[in-house]
Amino acid sequence: MTTHLEKMRNIAIIAHVDHGKTTLVDELLKQSGTFRANEKTAERMMDSNDLEKERGITILAKTTSVEWNGYRINIVDTPGHADFGGEVERILDMVDGVIVLVDSAEGPMPQTKFVVSKALKLGLRPIVAINKIDKAERRVDEVLNEVFDLFANLDATDEQLDFPVLYGSGKMGWMSTQYEEVRPNMDELFQLVVDHVPTPKVAEGPFRFLATTISADPFLGRILTGRILSGSIKPNQSIKVLARDGQLVEQGRISKVLAFRGLERVPVDEASAGDIVSLAGMTKANVADTFCDPSVTEPLAAQPIDPPTISMTFRVNDSPLAGTEGTKVTSRLIWDRLLKEAEGNVALKVDRATDAEAFTVSGRGELQLSVLIETMRREGFELGVARPQVLMQEGPNGEKLEPIEEVIIDVDDDHSGIVVQKMNERKAEMLDMRPSGVGRTRLVFHAPTRGLIGYQGELLSDTRGTAIMNRIFHEYLPHKGKIQGRHTGVLIAMEQGEAVAFALWNLEDRGPMMIHPGDKVYGGMIVGEHNRDNDLEVNVLKGKKLTNMRASGTDEAVRLTPPLMMTLEKSLAYIADDELVEVTPKNIRLRKIWLDPNDRKRRSKQTADA
Repeated sequence: MTTHLEKMRNIAIIAHVDHGKTTLVDELLKQSGTFRANEKTAERMMDSNDLEKERGITILAKTTSVEWNGYRINIVDTPGHADFGGEVERILDMVDGVIVLVDSAEGPMPQTKFVVSKALKLGLRPIVAINKIDKAERRVDEVLNEVFDLFANLDATDEQLDFPVLYGSGKMGWMSTQYEEVRPNMDELFQLVVDHVPTPKVAEGPFRFLATTISADPFLGRILTGRILSGSIKPNQSIKVLARDGQLVEQGRISKVLAFRGLERVPVDEASAGDIVSLAGMTKANVADTFCDPSVTEPLAAQPIDPPTISMTFRVNDSPLAGTEGTKVTSRLIWDRLLKEAEGNVALKVDRATDAEAFTVSGRGELQLSVLIETMRREGFELGVARPQVLMQEGPNGEKLEPIEEVIIDVDDDHSGIVVQKMNERKAEMLDMRPSGVGRTRLVFHAPTRGLIGYQGELLSDTRGTAIMNRIFHEYLPHKGKIQGRHTGVLIAMEQGEAVAFALWNLEDRGPMMIHPGDKVYGGMIVGEHNRDNDLEVNVLKGKKLTNMRASGTDEAVRLTPPLMMTLEKSLAYIADDELVEVTPKNIRLRKIWLDPNDRKRRSKQTADA
């Protein structure tokens, strides 16, 4: 065995969202001397994308590398949300060990279960790290038992169940094998990785490399990251790329071999089996393709990817205000951008819809698709987005199957009744109800995905913001029947112009508004929620009639109730099938698909007759 392999370890850190993965990696980077003592570093350095920083979540997998006592440890920080699970599956193929990070109060959560099950199936032996040990509400022994039960339920082998355990706090910068003993650093974690994680698995033979993640660089073009299984690679070396089915994708030369050193990608003269590297120079190669020596004929086996469960239609913005706020408004620009996104994200599928100006985007969940829409919006795109639709499948006997999710809701005891009632209305089946800390209850359901669209906002208002919901794809099961949609109608603007405070004040008894005075509106745009179940057309441009007795300035004295704040996620969940969310760099508006009232009547009649 070559020395460079004996001194190398490849690990992934997997955990539920917000259990402290990224903070832990930051601390490992600092303690391994990756940064100079006086170097300025950002909080959560690994979350580089703007949306990741704002939401405090990891969306894209990141690779980094640290040196400790002569060992090189390649660390992959994986996404915690199930919506980005396509990333997780491929990454686990690159590593030889995993650190399962668990919150000392919350214990293992659905996402922990999802990623751990994938790791155990691949035969990886886990190290368990119980994090946030400084929390007042910690329950260390119960959490350790819950982790053991989780592994046992996921059919872990005896060897996998004999896992080493560390306790500590990523934020405070220490980990220890004894939770009463606070250590000054992370050395026990580094030592455990070196002792417990095997050296990288390599094979004999010519160069072979499985592409795991893809990114784009303005200077180098497509960069694919993965692990070298056999042989070695140098810049300017000739290789070929094979697809999963063995078809030739392309032949060419590698322009750059990049290795990870801290947070940087550094060009190297040669990389050999066992190394995690990035390769540049190919123009068509994609994730799950095999890069190999021209003599190789068989591709490497790549992880199959779970199917998308939800789809949305993206269309060109055709509202009267189209093109006034964004710079990228044509169908060609939208199509090119979606294709670019699908290249790097295998959990996403993009197709042209029946309408030439519309595209169908399918993914794992609402979060994944709303992150894409938000990213495009910030890049200057204008879009019309339809309500998310669940992707059905056909069973062996021709019956309709729909995706079912496992949902875990932690809620204050006082609010558990309303949660159970609302989940029943959504055709959910309750599996478990048990105490979860002082004054809290944990509810576990199997619920159809289509019933959960838009439930997050409602759950927070029902429980005064105290509930935490986690969900994960379970399986496809027979269709559960009709689920009641939105109970209320909407208030629709009659004509184009700027909303007037006096008109909005007069309409307040009809229902809550979604616009401010001075906002631009147009005929067919949704301006508020109707108190009743039917839609109502209203005039929001109508000012106060002037007489000799009154000056026009008195109009400003009306006192308005603050409008509903419609965020992107809330809007996507709120709209009905005949409505769209108009997304521009400056605004999010709701509108009817058919802006003309006569068209709307005709369409609703056709739908009723169908």
